[in-house]
Amino acid sequence: MNAPLSHNIEITMKYFLSVDLGATSGRTVLSEYDGERVEMKEWTRFPNPQIKRDGHLYWDIDHLYREIVKALALTAEEHIELASIGIDTWGVDFAFFDADGKVMGSPYCYRDSQTDGSVELYVSDTVPAEELYGRTGIQFMPINSLFQLDTLRRRGVKIGEVPQILFMPDALSYMLTGEAVCEYTIASTSQMLNPATGELDEVLLGSVGLSRSQFGRMVQPGEMIGVLKPELQKETGCGPVKVVAVCAHDTASAVAAVPAQSSDYAYMSCGTWSLLGIESPHAIINDESFSQNFTNEGGFGGTTLFMKNICGLWLFENCRKEFDNLPADIAAISRLCLESSCPSLIFPDAPDFAHPDSMCEAICLFCERSGQPVPVTAADFIRVVYRSLACRYRQVIEGLAAFVDFPISRLHVSGGGSKNPYLMQMTADCAGLPVVAGPAEGTALGNTLVQVLAAGDVTTLAGMREIAARSVEVCNYLPADNASWDEDYKLFCKISTI
Repeated sequence: MNAPLSHNIEITMKYFLSVDLGATSGRTVLSEYDGERVEMKEWTRFPNPQIKRDGHLYWDIDHLYREIVKALALTAEEHIELASIGIDTWGVDFAFFDADGKVMGSPYCYRDSQTDGSVELYVSDTVPAEELYGRTGIQFMPINSLFQLDTLRRRGVKIGEVPQILFMPDALSYMLTGEAVCEYTIASTSQMLNPATGELDEVLLGSVGLSRSQFGRMVQPGEMIGVLKPELQKETGCGPVKVVAVCAHDTASAVAAVPAQSSDYAYMSCGTWSLLGIESPHAIINDESFSQNFTNEGGFGGTTLFMKNICGLWLFENCRKEFDNLPADIAAISRLCLESSCPSLIFPDAPDFAHPDSMCEAICLFCERSGQPVPVTAADFIRVVYRSLACRYRQVIEGLAAFVDFPISRLHVSGGGSKNPYLMQMTADCAGLPVVAGPAEGTALGNTLVQVLAAGDVTTLAGMREIAARSVEVCNYLPADNASWDEDYKLFCKISTI
């Protein structure tokens, strides 16, 4: 444990509210900064359900807004004076606003099947794949904002007439402040931001009938967006609380909180998605990164997160929904992987697993197609998912190694998956690298640290990480000498091309 601060030091506490919204749930975290470290407390938690309506999936943005307002009101009830509030969310999704600042319907969810096949449509008759990658450095995924917008355009939605288009965290900040911004890290997930200019690419916007004026002003993490609207100040009792632009993409927030003292590491934000990569001072855009479909997303302070999006614990979460009488505790469910000897593997990023009606059935069909035994029990499915993820992580780490001039010596893992000792040990064993697991609350911590910087208490990313290292505990997993993983990995590489 960290030693307590000396009682001889005058401590001025500052309080920050971090809004951390994931694809299945949201929460607010109240953070207390004493000049040395951050103490975090989950303030509120709430579901973030995907709404099924008329054959499509949507987000309930009004529900998310109301939950943020409730959390603000609770701080006032507890007589806590906030220095600021910051919002981070998943990437790519956006909301439309009319000329009066009102939301124009529910935002689409990226898992809506309307974008199936959208990449092929766009690059075949709009902007060729090589040019698109050269302009953005972003991997090709049908969920990307550009392809969502192109899909809406092809369906006849007059997106060029929408007064305001804001990415999800910017949309919520707008609802709080009335200030429209386009935060850099979240914009970078859209496949519309040009890292060479640091702005939305006019050619790509024009390719789907949009203009730059439809988006807010570009801001960097650490800039102030505005203060709560007067009516919200009155409703919540909070007064003119500052709303700060944090790393609004949750992955960028998590990476900002990596408690690393050197740069020879890979990072992974492990949750519904696993985002695995390295930090680079600049975007890496060349023929090889294009052929391997690596992505370049914005990080704190102008850094680039060179990485891959991997379908992560989405696989596990959907499998466990299909079994009755499982333990309520996630750790107990995960422990079932030790009770199975099922040797089969799947490729987590196969289209089969994007949004199947039954995840278990999709896994069975993949195993049949690849000539492997079909899993039967819950333990079988969990073992297949965890071992497949470990192999996929190794595959991506090996791919990353070709783009860096240093040996990757360890993997830093944050997010909920970092608390899963079975997945973490399998990853260490398969990749042959030490795994440093934690902080589990990396996204909320990174969100808070940018607010601490905005308050003037730290000035650099290195300083933020020093605070992170003093604020969290990590768990280290060392790789075992397990030659069987090499055979498993050979099988995985074979089935990943099926």
